[in-house]
Amino acid sequence: MSRIVDLTLPMRPPMQGVDFEVRSTIDGKGWNTRILHLYSHAGTHMDAPSHFIDQGETLENVMLDKCVGPALVIDVTFVKPRDLITVEHLAPYAEKIGPGTRLLLKTGWSARADTAEYRSHLPRISLPLAEWLAERKIGLLGVEPPSVADVNNRGELTAVHQALLEAEIVIVEGLANLDALRRDEVTFIALPLKLEGGDGSPVRAIAIEDER
Repeated sequence: MSRIVDLTLPMRPPMQGVDFEVRSTIDGKGWNTRILHLYSHAGTHMDAPSHFIDQGETLENVMLDKCVGPALVIDVTFVKPRDLITVEHLAPYAEKIGPGTRLLLKTGWSARADTAEYRSHLPRISLPLAEWLAERKIGLLGVEPPSVADVNNRGELTAVHQALLEAEIVIVEGLANLDALRRDEVTFIALPLKLEGGDGSPVRAIAIEDER
């Protein structure tokens, strides 16, 4: 037996970077269609290296085997708004964090997705932690805030993203519902649209828990 948990924020206006335009209706044309206006990093999304690295790999070249497989869920809900998640916070799990590890950090931050502080007060990855994860050659890092770093601090934003992306770590931001997970090890799936030259894409992220 297995249990599927949806880890994706619903995409809807007025979410930043999301707008829907009616193209046709059943009354007018016989079917419903919309034009989707989506920022490439709206909602639950994946970053490609080209997002912060000149000449970096684009989305269609991201290794999909990093996007599907076992993931370690670490509870860091004790980290306060605007605080940094540090190496010390993850050090107790060091034996489990190594080459290819998929790491999901549970902060509970997705509960604030419809608030102003969602983007302005986010807990975020410290640069030393980003470098530590890069040294350990993890495969994927998933976080609940809309970014791994302070979106209002260009220096921090660039440095943290580059440390992770230069190490070819897949970044998934804007995850939701990690508090619904019952286990600290799950099967994680997050697949982006295959956008040629893409710097990022919304994803549908899920966790599968073995209930045996």
